[in-house]
Amino acid sequence: MEGQSADLLSSLLPLVALFAIFYFLIIRPQQKQAKKHKEMIAALKKGDKIVTNGGLMVEITKVEDDFLVVKNHDNSEMKIAKEFVAKLLD
Repeated sequence: MEGQSADLLSSLLPLVALFAIFYFLIIRPQQKQAKKHKEMIAALKKGDKIVTNGGLMVEITKVEDDFLVVKNHDNSEMKIAKEFVAKLLD
């Protein structure tokens, strides 16, 4: 009986170690990055300059619940979803 439980433990140990490696190298950093991006989107305000996922560099003119009204360099206005903001420019 004790030999079987030791075999079971020794066979499960590599799987547990592999899961721990995946968690700390892949899952946890992605969760941190997603949280940081969500906080950045929540903090957007009028006048901020952003880059969209499509590569447009625009300035925010109005913040709505789910959308942003942005102004392009030629003063044309567009409405984009908040999820498509890639990064905030300094």
